[in-house]
Amino acid sequence: MRLLNTSKLTLHEFVGDSIPPYAVLSHRWETEEVLFQDFQSGLATDLKGLSKIKGCCEKAAQDGWEYAWVDSCCIDKTSSAELSEAINSMFEWYGNSEVCYVYLSDVPTGLDFEKHYAAGSRFRSSKWWTRGWTLQELIAPRTVIFYDTEWVEIGTKGYLEILISLITGISEQHLRDCGSASVAQKMSWASRRVTTRPEDIAYSLMGIFQVHMPPLYGEGATRAFERLQLEILSKSDDESLFAWEQEGSRHVPTQGLLASSPSDFRSSSEIYRAESTVHHRPPFMMTNKGLRMEPILIR
Repeated sequence: MRLLNTSKLTLHEFVGDSIPPYAVLSHRWETEEVLFQDFQSGLATDLKGLSKIKGCCEKAAQDGWEYAWVDSCCIDKTSSAELSEAINSMFEWYGNSEVCYVYLSDVPTGLDFEKHYAAGSRFRSSKWWTRGWTLQELIAPRTVIFYDTEWVEIGTKGYLEILISLITGISEQHLRDCGSASVAQKMSWASRRVTTRPEDIAYSLMGIFQVHMPPLYGEGATRAFERLQLEILSKSDDESLFAWEQEGSRHVPTQGLLASSPSDFRSSSEIYRAESTVHHRPPFMMTNKGLRMEPILIR
């Protein structure tokens, strides 16, 4: 794992138990982001993205953290092996952080706190809430603190819990611990989010479902999401995975048991997992004829 020294702005690599406590930055990617190669070549000072990295490091240093992790510059995305490891580890990295700083570049400073609750407020309409990758960045860390464009604190996830629930559709209970949420509910949280690269809409959900698979850019969003669902099936017997409805499905030919996109779960936020009284229920099994399963019958 590569980390930034918060006082020197230098990159350092750590492995296993040698990884020190660190803060993480959650942000929306914009123009002139500072990449790993920019740090290596000394070009970072010429890019706009350096200011939020400095802001994150200054905040982390003030809070007593010597290191910080920023996805834009701490991953060498030219290495397919390193990128694959990072994508598969990212949920864990955010979860192991001491604190996650959410930087909202499109929320101006100086707004009265009450205005954040108003419909259409700058906080509620921030593009950060619409991005696919930021879902796990909201859920995984133990401590999340939101900041406006001038790095003025807006509040913690706990303090803003009710408002965040209204914005995201994630219940307050699941904001604290998403372990009890059904597969369908988790999918619904991502149903209105978007990613720049089509396949990332699936890859960004791996950590939330605690599955791993190699990213294959170029396979397309539908195939990537199908692979994600198959991985979930191999680890879980939660039938709510099949509780989806394709928009306009009455006029679309039958496509099979698996959804084509998280957007198919937009109406699944109230789908709960049925508790089985069968202790030795056979696992789901993919065969050459399809999926073999023993579903629960509720009378």
